[in-house]
Amino acid sequence: MTPAPFSSYTPFVVSSTPPPLRFQPPRELHARAMDNLRYIRETMEGAACFTAVSGAGEMAVGATAIGAAWLAARQTTPETWLATWLGEAALAFILTVGASLWKAQRLEGSFFSVPGRRFLLSLFPPLLAGALLTAALFDAGRVAFLPGVWLLLYGAGIATGGAFSVRIVPVMGLAFMAVGALALFAPPSWGDPLLAAGFGGLHLLFGAIIARRHGG
Repeated sequence: MTPAPFSSYTPFVVSSTPPPLRFQPPRELHARAMDNLRYIRETMEGAACFTAVSGAGEMAVGATAIGAAWLAARQTTPETWLATWLGEAALAFILTVGASLWKAQRLEGSFFSVPGRRFLLSLFPPLLAGALLTAALFDAGRVAFLPGVWLLLYGAGIATGGAFSVRIVPVMGLAFMAVGALALFAPPSWGDPLLAAGFGGLHLLFGAIIARRHGG
């Protein structure tokens, strides 16, 4: 076979110019920095504790609870006795929330921070259970069980919510549960004194500790 003439071959030309590269600009440095700061802030909030529990507010609740126990012990019907303690519960709620909001503002924090939301979400289920059991037990005529139920479930809520607060708060919850356990098996005549010891005395004691150690 006769080879083709040299002139019939197509020369292989190597280009000295590289092909253009498709350039993708990196993410803006500012956006990445903001993402990093957001992650750091969320991590710090998750690791922080809820410090807006007001010792002064707890002491105010304790003082009103002692007055409520004195007044409730002088009621002659279960309805007026229950109304007295429900009124005290409403007053305690107002005092607690108001004092906690004041403390959070004074400390330049947020009552509804991540630890605050966790505290409230842990506290709410036992309190809801207590409200439902109050209605059921009162309807069944088992009023004598209410002091123990109130103290136990309030203490359980404080103990579980206190896991996201300062160390003294869950200790307070356990103390309430101990008084509640005693109230469940004590004679009915001990109900108001034990409510005064729990909602009155324990709030005064632990409120003073919180106020002294954790800024009000």
